[in-house]
Amino acid sequence: MKKNESAKEPDNNPAGMDNMARIIKNALEMMCLGEKVRVSTNTEDYKISVQGEDLGIAIGRDGKNMAALEYLVNLISRRKNLVDRRVTLDIKDYRKNKIEKITGTAINMAKKAIKEGRRITLQPMCAYERKIVHNTLSKFKDIKTRSRDEEPNRRIIIYPLNEVK
Repeated sequence: MKKNESAKEPDNNPAGMDNMARIIKNALEMMCLGEKVRVSTNTEDYKISVQGEDLGIAIGRDGKNMAALEYLVNLISRRKNLVDRRVTLDIKDYRKNKIEKITGTAINMAKKAIKEGRRITLQPMCAYERKIVHNTLSKFKDIKTRSRDEEPNRRIIIYPLNEVK
């Protein structure tokens, strides 16, 4: 089948990211009335960062509003062929801080499991957060991790290899 020559190709250039940033800025200014929103893009990592004073409503409980906005912007991006990859949105470094917190908790719990020689069960997490924990703890040679239960109560159990019975 011959490719349609008039179809617009996906574009990795800064213009596509700038268009996405503009969409996000407009949406956030409507969500957070009167708020000055600053948006920056990273075309190498396909990340859009947003800064401002009162953007709590844009982040939402547990980052749900931010995730929904990210989903919508990526949907628009695919439909308009702005970029050829999924773009990550981070409002007021919420995602970055959450990753750091999850990583720190995972490491502390892994050390505790090794020290005490017993399995540790973490709180329920979404798939994205569990992936962060599994990837972080894969570097530890003295433990293994497994997920158990069903969504939304799916959680990780950290097993020390020298578990005390």
